[in-house]
Amino acid sequence: MKGIILAGGAGTRLHPITIGTSKQLLPVGDKPMIYYPLSVLMIAGIRDILIVTNPADTPRFRALLGDGSQLGLSITYAEQPSPRGIADAILIGAEHIGDGPVALILGDNIFHGTNFSATLTENARDVRGCVLFGYPVNDPRRYGVGESDANGDLVSIEEKPRHPRSNRAITGLYLYDNDVVDISKNLRPSPRGELEITDVNRVYLERGRARLVNLGRGFAWLDTGTPKSLLQAGQYVGALEERQGVRIACIEEIALRMGFIDADACHRLGSRMAASDYGSYVMAIAAELG
Repeated sequence: MKGIILAGGAGTRLHPITIGTSKQLLPVGDKPMIYYPLSVLMIAGIRDILIVTNPADTPRFRALLGDGSQLGLSITYAEQPSPRGIADAILIGAEHIGDGPVALILGDNIFHGTNFSATLTENARDVRGCVLFGYPVNDPRRYGVGESDANGDLVSIEEKPRHPRSNRAITGLYLYDNDVVDISKNLRPSPRGELEITDVNRVYLERGRARLVNLGRGFAWLDTGTPKSLLQAGQYVGALEERQGVRIACIEEIALRMGFIDADACHRLGSRMAASDYGSYVMAIAAELG
C-alpha cells in the first residue's frame, strides 16, 4: 500500500500564523504537525509516501524530511498549485499510487489511542473498496457524517447535514483500493471547482463497497485547522507526554520499532538534535531498544 499526505492549502483559518509558513509545519507540542499523519502511515507499515503541498512550501518539507531514507522510508513530493479539494490529491498522486491500494491522510489530523496500530494494520491488510474511520462528535452538523449497519458497512454519508443520522464524523484518514483513481477522474467538480472526497466515498457506498470503522472510547481525533483546535492539540499532546514519559508521533522511534531502521541509525538521528529534549528522548529509545 502507498501513502499520500495532503499538506497543501493556504491555512486561511489560521491567518496570520500561516501567512509565511505551511500549516503542517506549525508545532504541535514539540514536533511539526506533519509528524502526526506521517506517523499514522508508518505504524500502518506504509513506507512509500507522497507529500502533496503547494509550490512555495515544498522546499521547507524537503528540508525537514528529505527523501525519507534516514527513516527507512521513500518520501517524494508533488505540488498542488491551488486548493482543488481532497480528492484532487488522488489525481496528483495517480502515478505514485500505481496499480495498488492507497492510504490518504490529511496533514492537519492527529490520531491517538489504544490499539490504533492494530486497528490500522487489520484494516489496511486487504482493502476492497474503501475504509473510512468514524469518530463520535458533539455537533455532527459541522462534519461529513457516516452511518453504518451492524456489520460495519456504510449505509449513508452526508456532508454537514442539518439533521444528522448519526454522530460519527468522517475523519481525515481514508483507505482505498485502486478503483479510487478512476473514480476520482470521473468526478464532477463542486460549484467551488473542487473535487470532493465525499463524492468519492459516495461512489463506493453506491457500489456496496464502503466500510466505516468506529473510533470510540479511549481514542482521540484532533483537527488542528483553527487557532483554538491547534492550541488544544498541543495541550493534549503535552499533557500525555509529560504524564506518560513517552513521545506521541516520534517518527524516529516508530521507524525503529517497525524495523525500518536499526538502533544505531536511530541514535544518530537523535544525536543531531541532542540539544533538545526530543533528541535526548530519541537517543534514550535507541539505547533502550538497541
